Amino acid sequence: MEELRRKLAEVLSDRLYQIIISNPRSKTDVLKIKVRPVMVKGEVCFQETLWKGPQVFHKNRTKEEMLENIADYMEADFKQLEAQTMDGKMHVLVGKKGTVTIKEQKNKGGGPDGMPDMSHNRTKRYILEEGKPVPFLIDLGVQTKEGKIVHARYDKFKQINRYLEFVEDVLPVLNRQETVRIIDFGCGKSYLTFALYYYLHEMKGLDVSVTGLDLKEEVIENCNRLARKYGYGKLNFLQGDISAYNDAGEVVDMVVTLHACDTATDHAIKKAVDWNAKVIFTVPCCQHEVNRQIENEILSPVLRYGLLKERMAALVTDGIRACLLEEAGYDTQVLEFIDMEHTPKNILIRAIRRNGRGGEKDTKAGDMARFLNVETTLQRLMRQ
Repeated sequence: MEELRRKLAEVLSDRLYQIIISNPRSKTDVLKIKVRPVMVKGEVCFQETLWKGPQVFHKNRTKEEMLENIADYMEADFKQLEAQTMDGKMHVLVGKKGTVTIKEQKNKGGGPDGMPDMSHNRTKRYILEEGKPVPFLIDLGVQTKEGKIVHARYDKFKQINRYLEFVEDVLPVLNRQETVRIIDFGCGKSYLTFALYYYLHEMKGLDVSVTGLDLKEEVIENCNRLARKYGYGKLNFLQGDISAYNDAGEVVDMVVTLHACDTATDHAIKKAVDWNAKVIFTVPCCQHEVNRQIENEILSPVLRYGLLKERMAALVTDGIRACLLEEAGYDTQVLEFIDMEHTPKNILIRAIRRNGRGGEKDTKAGDMARFLNVETTLQRLMRQ
């Protein structure tokens, strides 16, 4: 680690753009750490941003404090570090036995233009950048041909980028040496399906095969036409019902189900678990099933009001889903997908399969369901 400390002492300066620390070695509350320089009272400090579960924490530190923190993170908790400066990039990998590999890449021709932005209130940088034309965003009406975001579609642009941030977080889980197989249930007009393929294949260089499934024939025909137009040879769309789909093959790495209505989400989750998928993303929608069943005398002051009953039923449904995924061998988080002002369907369940699928535990989801006199489709499916 001494060599790493020497390198960090050089990197931590006002020429730093950012440091990303990722890929935890074991289960930890902190998923990712980002470090960037900030100017505080005329002095260069370093802002440490920690993604801890569904929350994000910020702390400004001195160079000495930041150096010690990063060294501790890499020594005990994380496998990967990437630093970008005005002069180049540095990649750090920590092996199973604690061996540290450092690779440096110098910029040719002087590196990126401009000094790092050290202000606290920076303009938001999106994965799909504003001003850079992206073919599917143009055809789907989100961008103009010049790459400008159509004002009425700006919320959709933000939603797409928020989704890709979640995908970026799970990149270390995916095997870059083999084809990454992805199934997208209930893909609809497929804004996010195209974004997923574009990000993983065009931007990250992964060999991916993505299948989108939806009930609407005309939507599927249009999506396949666009995929052919862009030359996306391993992106295809099929018409069909989630519960009846059985053509995934032997290996599925990721299952996505965004806004699949009511119990369709449950069928998608069950198939993902049966396929032993490494990653599951689901944004549930229209949780009617529990709303029809939920009944409890103690909670009657809440349940007597339709709006409160509807919201409670939705939370109970998604809580049971998250817990059942935990019991099935997945590390599961419930996250805010996008601000409530843009869509009320803003809960995303992200599940990452544990190594070996072990460590199953009783989450008491069944006890809660009995207390509320409900039984969900996913509970019944998981017993099969």
